[in-house]
Amino acid sequence: MEDASVNLLIFFAMAWTAKSRARVGMATAFILMAPALAFLWTAWHKIMNPLAPAPFALTLAGLGALAVNVSCAYALAAYRHHSGSLTRAAFLSARNDAFANVAIIAAGLATAYLWHSAWPDLIVGFGIAYMNLDAAKEVWEAAREEHDAAA
Repeated sequence: MEDASVNLLIFFAMAWTAKSRARVGMATAFILMAPALAFLWTAWHKIMNPLAPAPFALTLAGLGALAVNVSCAYALAAYRHHSGSLTRAAFLSARNDAFANVAIIAAGLATAYLWHSAWPDLIVGFGIAYMNLDAAKEVWEAAREEHDAAA
């Protein structure tokens, strides 16, 4: 949902005024925070009931998503510094998802072969949440600069 929301907003907003694009950039920053907040909620429940995830399913899902997200990040890498906060948000979203997928694969393998518990998944989740919050901050700052420049 995060990727679809970000990319749909960016697609429509690219034709809008600079001030409107900056506002969409700010909204996109909040969308980038959504998975981090959802993880924190899920982490609380997982800590209260620490069951290990199915390692094979976790690893397989991470591999499939990695293929898609690396392709997207590669396609967007050339534009990550163009057009301000919107293209930055699209690139950071795809890049962070690719990094997250690698970490998810590692968590699945760690759960299967080293430490059969919920902790590898939780540790990776906290890292992903931090990465998303940092990306949201970066996009927000770029959008604020654009908004101030357009005013």
